[in-house]
Amino acid sequence: MLVSVDSTTGDGESLSLAIVEAVAEREGVDVTEIEPPEYQSLYEVCDPEALDVLFSPREGETRRSPGEIKLRFCGYDVVVTSDGGVTVDGDATSEGEETDSA
Repeated sequence: MLVSVDSTTGDGESLSLAIVEAVAEREGVDVTEIEPPEYQSLYEVCDPEALDVLFSPREGETRRSPGEIKLRFCGYDVVVTSDGGVTVDGDATSEGEETDSA
């Protein structure tokens, strides 16, 4: 999987990679397994490079204003914050998958 490594979280990793890692952890699989056809590509829901740049420090290492991006990736609700936080919520379901309501 190709992800940008130009902008980083406080831990030195890209936000796009942090999203993939968080979903892999939630799924209980290695990060290298989060790729098509078994899993959705991050490129299907956002531009990873644009996401990384959006929250990257400005010239002179000045942090950008606080903010967050919400997206649906691999069936999860993902929230990425400008401070590098990634939250993965919900249960993964395939798009269009119906659930039984007994």
